[in-house]
Amino acid sequence: MKRERASWLIVSVLCAAGVAGYLSVQWVLAPLVSQSGSPTPPTVRTIEIPEGTTFRQLAALLEREHLIASQWGFLLLGRLTWMDRRILAGEYALHAGMRPTEILRELHNGHVVLYPVTIPEGYTVGQIAGLLEQKGLADKAEFLELAHDRDFIRALELDVAGLEGYLFPNTYRIARHTKTKDIISTLVADLRQAFTPELRVRAREINMSMHQVLTLASVIEKETSVDGERELISAVFHNRLQRKIPLQSDPTVIYGLGTYDGNLRKRDLSVASPYNTYRVRGLPPGPIASPGAQSIRAALFPAQTTFLYFVSRNDGTHVFSSTLAEHNRAVNKYQRRPVRRLS
Repeated sequence: MKRERASWLIVSVLCAAGVAGYLSVQWVLAPLVSQSGSPTPPTVRTIEIPEGTTFRQLAALLEREHLIASQWGFLLLGRLTWMDRRILAGEYALHAGMRPTEILRELHNGHVVLYPVTIPEGYTVGQIAGLLEQKGLADKAEFLELAHDRDFIRALELDVAGLEGYLFPNTYRIARHTKTKDIISTLVADLRQAFTPELRVRAREINMSMHQVLTLASVIEKETSVDGERELISAVFHNRLQRKIPLQSDPTVIYGLGTYDGNLRKRDLSVASPYNTYRVRGLPPGPIASPGAQSIRAALFPAQTTFLYFVSRNDGTHVFSSTLAEHNRAVNKYQRRPVRRLS
């Protein structure tokens, strides 16, 4: 009889332990919000995991932020799944409605928060650096230093003095604390992808290097943002280059000035600068901004026209002319006083 009671007691204890263990596991693995009974949907929060954080520190952080019920249960979960050995630093979007296994998987796989950043066409390196700093994604000074670092540029397999024109304008999704080198590398890689094999073949056909194409495309980009005009402006510049006529492009002069208050003066057109295309024939030494895909294509496929001049209508569009007499009439019509400029 005593033996039967002892057996029954052992079975009862084991069952109770099993139930307790099962309930404990369920408690550890359940979303914290389900335990609170709150009817309010959990709020997604951005949690930053600093570089060098240990898994124990991570578990304590998650419990402190009320994202998991037990740091000890989370530690055990990490050990059992072997995921505690690889947790990537960064910012994560987490909420108390997530199971600990889901949170662990997010951290293990490095599903960090990505911030969308749109780099507009026609932005300079300085403007891109400023935009990324404003978004809290890069240090402007470091970005500019790298953009002119010869060793870094060579590592990107480019033989240029700086990266002006080589940072492709597009919308990117960037994680906080991404290395500036990696951001720049991504922008350059996007340019290479945009400069398709078809465009490379075309560049060879018209005897232009990639650097020359980007230079001309950047000038086109700064001259107009109107669809349908890029090819016409490209034609004007191609015709001038063939006839060895100075491009006389205001944006190149402005770029060479370094500082610009919005008013281009007559004396500025006489400044001794390799970017002053009123004084220097041919293309400037390099791009003056980041051209978009349309301007790159326009630089390679200009319209078939005899145009040599264009002048602004003051509404964003331009009047194109083949002779100086036609151009002067357009200047007199659309500008208050004749000015020696193209746009």
